[in-house]
Amino acid sequence: MIRIILIMGHFIIFLLSQLPWYFIYPAWDKKGLQDKRYDRASKKIDKVFHTALVLSGAQITVSGQENIPENQAVLYVANHSSYCDIPVLYDAIPGGTGFIAKKEMEKIPLLAQWMKFLNSEFLDRKDIKQGMQIIKNAADTIKHGHSLVIFPEGTRSQDEHPHEFKEGSLRIASLAKAPIVPVAISGTADMMENHHKFRIYPAAVHVTFGKPIYMNELPRSEKKHLGETIRQWIIATNDAL
Repeated sequence: MIRIILIMGHFIIFLLSQLPWYFIYPAWDKKGLQDKRYDRASKKIDKVFHTALVLSGAQITVSGQENIPENQAVLYVANHSSYCDIPVLYDAIPGGTGFIAKKEMEKIPLLAQWMKFLNSEFLDRKDIKQGMQIIKNAADTIKHGHSLVIFPEGTRSQDEHPHEFKEGSLRIASLAKAPIVPVAISGTADMMENHHKFRIYPAAVHVTFGKPIYMNELPRSEKKHLGETIRQWIIATNDAL
């Protein structure tokens, strides 16, 4: 219980102490300083998440970072089984990233604004027209040099293996002409969800980055089922641990 209190207190203090930036960052955007806003915000969030993970007691092992292309924005495609996936993955990714999040998160005060500062997008999976626009927006973000993470399951999976990946979500990489970096995450559910209590537990967590996938180099038949190919790679990678 102490861990969750410390971590929640840490987040609340951060969100409240940064109130002036809720006005400064939008002003920078109006002046065309979006890159400056992103750099400042991403560094702040990186420190916040790193401290929270230290407080959690999690033992995090990251491998495959050499597979991440240098000086190029990418679309990270990962499995999703825990609320803890976001801070763990953010801490593991060099240079920061935004997220394609579910629409409901846009309603969370303060937190939603920080997600926007990181160029995150909020996807309503029930609204096809809005979903298509979000895919285009996300592709433009990557084109402008900022990586994004998407969880193609569409929700957290509480099963042993990730649920079916939504193939349409990978269109972001195709439109952006950017590589996809598969990411296998394991152990994060042991930090919280597997215990069925509102607590944070120390756990062994693994994050594995796979080799980049360049969609323009794939035959049409492989593009059609790329989501399932990535899903199977994630399952095999986590099962091998």
